[in-house]
Amino acid sequence: MSASEKPVGIAVLGLGNVGTEVVRILDESAEDLAARVGAPLVLRGVGVRNVSDDRGVPVDLLTDDIEALVARDDVDIVVEVMGPVEPARKAILAALESGKSVVTANKALLAQSTGELAQAAEQARVDLYFEAAVAGAIPVIRPLTQSLAGDTVLRVAGIVNGTTNYILSAMSDTGASYDSALADASALGYAEADPTADVEGYDAAAKAAILASIAFHTRVTADDVYREGITKVTAEDFESAKALGCTIKLLSICERITNGDGQESVSARVYPALVPLDHPLAAVNGAFNAVVVEAEAAGRLMFYGQGAGGAPTASAVLGDLVMAARNRVQGGRGPRESKYARLAIAPIGVVPTRYYVSLYVSDKPGVLSSVAAEFAKREVSIAEVRQEGVVNEGGQRVGARIAVLTHRATDAALSETITALGDLDAVSSVASVLRMEGAGE
Repeated sequence: MSASEKPVGIAVLGLGNVGTEVVRILDESAEDLAARVGAPLVLRGVGVRNVSDDRGVPVDLLTDDIEALVARDDVDIVVEVMGPVEPARKAILAALESGKSVVTANKALLAQSTGELAQAAEQARVDLYFEAAVAGAIPVIRPLTQSLAGDTVLRVAGIVNGTTNYILSAMSDTGASYDSALADASALGYAEADPTADVEGYDAAAKAAILASIAFHTRVTADDVYREGITKVTAEDFESAKALGCTIKLLSICERITNGDGQESVSARVYPALVPLDHPLAAVNGAFNAVVVEAEAAGRLMFYGQGAGGAPTASAVLGDLVMAARNRVQGGRGPRESKYARLAIAPIGVVPTRYYVSLYVSDKPGVLSSVAAEFAKREVSIAEVRQEGVVNEGGQRVGARIAVLTHRATDAALSETITALGDLDAVSSVASVLRMEGAGE
């Protein structure tokens, strides 16, 4: 490599688990990275909230003046790994508007402001990369934007949140309650002190919005994603799932839907669902992530691996950084935002799938037929019914539990059915309603 080659200046915003790994790799792999890029990558500074000499980085590289760091003339690429939406949004926009490429892992920001950031990158003719925003080290964004650019993506479904997958895996393996599994996840560091973003599906919904936007060439925001969390999943649900040859996973699903008139729309949704044990996603356990992509020509593709953590996420960040740096050195640009399709967002009510419904009822003749009648009235076809007695602590039978598995029906039809079931005198409560994904009709 020629000594006269101009280095590529890097600014890193954030020095948490991911930022620390990015800085470490930049230092320890400097020679290899320079060979791959065609020029040295030089760390110009690291933006932090509090400057101190115990951060594992030379103190002269640290600054709490993010605005000044981003504006430096010797910075060519800004790596944003600090979150949350603000002040990251302001810093990224400032970087793009000043002609600097950006690499970010900020899924919450991208799910909210992809259009704004993509427009700023386009106007400045610079790169905006975000592979690390979805599923950590797993390469998903680049295959969708590049490898499958000539294909038609039909569906993207996956497990993209490690915390919830760990909790559900523990419930499945041990029969633990949700609260007990969450406590274990917290003790092991898999769950945040406030796990709301994970267990209520907000994190997965942000990632679903990003995947849907790319897969279907349509701007999709987190607000467009239908969302349910895992807090209502019970040990009894897992028992029923096992009886049906299934497990339960929190899925992010992005799907191209065509109605009877041939009009296409995009469905983006997150919810806990029954998954048949022979489906590839059923075997994804613990804190691992996996995404299954289905395309017209390529068929089914699966991407699996570490979905979070400092080192895995840093791997994705460095991959983007090398791409952005190569473009700087060679004078090229990466893929731009593709939004030409502008498909409508399908409301959850029109989305068809299968359902599992569990309800507690009176133990008397005619109850099962009255329950079945409510499904039939709304043309929700029943595939399978299981009934078992419910006994109290004294061993006395006090009611029954009915589990119903349906064929495909729309969410609207199922919702009307659930409301009607709740009004029946013989039904004491509707305990659970879960969708089934990855099965046939």
